[in-house]
Amino acid sequence: MPVPPQQSGVARWDQAGQNGRVAEAGAVGTASGDYDAAHAGVDASPLMRQLWSQAMGDQYPAEVEPFSSCSWWLLGQVVSALRLRPDGLLVDLGCGRGGPGLWLARALAARLVGIDFSSVAVGLATARAGAFVPPGRVDFRRATFERTGLPDGCADGVVSVDALPFADDRAAALREVRRILVPGGRAAVTVRERPAGADDWPTMSAAAGLEVEQSLENPHNDEHWQRLYRLWQAHEAQLRSELGDRATDNLMREVAEAGPRIRAGQPRPLLLVMRRPGA
Repeated sequence: MPVPPQQSGVARWDQAGQNGRVAEAGAVGTASGDYDAAHAGVDASPLMRQLWSQAMGDQYPAEVEPFSSCSWWLLGQVVSALRLRPDGLLVDLGCGRGGPGLWLARALAARLVGIDFSSVAVGLATARAGAFVPPGRVDFRRATFERTGLPDGCADGVVSVDALPFADDRAAALREVRRILVPGGRAAVTVRERPAGADDWPTMSAAAGLEVEQSLENPHNDEHWQRLYRLWQAHEAQLRSELGDRATDNLMREVAEAGPRIRAGQPRPLLLVMRRPGA
């Protein structure tokens, strides 16, 4: 069964992306050009894969080549949470170069639509698809969190790894998740805990018409990032050679801004599992 045809929709968001570590850090570039540079550089960088592997240790899913907090723990939790049946449709929001979504689609025997605003990421993800799934089972497209262009009730499951917190309008993004999910469908999204109030994740989810089934703290996340940040700093010159200045400058800004908060253990990294009520 093919993936749904592309619908008309917008093709840009300026606060979205694949990393999701510093969703509220203004100095880290989040324009499409920043992500284009990052995805192109990382795809061509053996050093980045080496540093990610060192930082994550036995939690590193090498085939996925994550540019995020995607670990073996996370993949296992997402498989368990989504409860997809074979041939169901999985939508990966902020898919980047496609690794987590492609791995999940193969593991779950699912069809896949990946959404990202970086044209470079969409091209790289499309090029990787054949290593994971047969032809006709995947479609990567450029669109936004708030307007995916997908039909109502088309998705049996949604995943977003370190991406949805970057949405320009998080409440609108959650409403879009509900709109595209089938009744009873689930979304698994990595977030950072927010102070209790109108814009905390459980409150925003409920307002969007989604039920929070689970809120799981990622036990490995912060130690991985602390190790990775130290490695980036130690290899800055080599990273500039492989990634270029634009992408490396953003990595160093992230280290400076996110590092102290992660060392302090705040805010907590969570896997949020939400369900659209219904059958």
